[in-house]
Amino acid sequence: MKFGKVEDPSKINFTLPKDHPRTQEILSRNTEGLENISVGAAKWTKSEMKGFYPKGTKDELKYYSTQFNSIELNGTFYGMPAPEQILTWKDKTPANFKFFPKITSTISHYRRLIDVTDHVTQFATSVLNFEEKLGMVFLQLHDNYQPKDYSRLEKFVKEWPKEVPLAIELRNSEWYNNEEIFNITCDLFEEHQITNIIVDTPGRRDMLHMRLTTPTTFIRFVAAGTEIDLTRLDEWVERLTAWKKEGLQNIYFFVHQGFEKDSPLLASYLVKKLNEIWKTDLHIPKMATESIGSLF
Repeated sequence: MKFGKVEDPSKINFTLPKDHPRTQEILSRNTEGLENISVGAAKWTKSEMKGFYPKGTKDELKYYSTQFNSIELNGTFYGMPAPEQILTWKDKTPANFKFFPKITSTISHYRRLIDVTDHVTQFATSVLNFEEKLGMVFLQLHDNYQPKDYSRLEKFVKEWPKEVPLAIELRNSEWYNNEEIFNITCDLFEEHQITNIIVDTPGRRDMLHMRLTTPTTFIRFVAAGTEIDLTRLDEWVERLTAWKKEGLQNIYFFVHQGFEKDSPLLASYLVKKLNEIWKTDLHIPKMATESIGSLF
């Protein structure tokens, strides 16, 4: 992921900010405890996940799903997924595997949420073929989609099919610089059970808003490519532990890099830490040719 990239990560303050005042109240609404922990990468392609796949691996997704329990499915951004393709992906993966497809760019970037009812219906109908393996769909708005177009976003949210869980990533800085519009938008998400995506990326610390709108946290973690990434993950484990105590229901955590070589290693580090502290038994993804000690 090139978004938020900086030339010198050592100049960035990576400390997580305090929670938004509303977050604790949102978490307290869940009385069922933590139900899901999904940790994954953004891609499963062998060409980018160097060192991850054993030599001779022919079916990348099938192998990937033996190591991770989820995938942030960015491929659906580039074209409307056919139901047949959805079923093929679904059938290749274990029972506990979850897909998190990105809404197609036709809806988010080209039509910019204008007259998208038919496209939304087609997309939703298609991804529902994942059935129990559908984790959550997410909408990523263009960097230049600003609050002046709030009415389109409001209409989109209100008309979104409720049977498909949805998260939204707002990228333009004006959503965060204007406290009034940020609160109005979060209230909209909260009312319609839309999860507010948190992006932890070096060059855009404003997107680290820590404002949950549901008891689900959807985190897109963008690696800096230095030792600081392990410290950043340690801090996330601390924050997730606090949220877990307060009522967190679902954790969806996806690791990104401009080049995905180290994403499996960072995800492995996170899973191992969660297992150690929470006494969980999540599978720790393994590299075929490298170990966690070779990360940096």
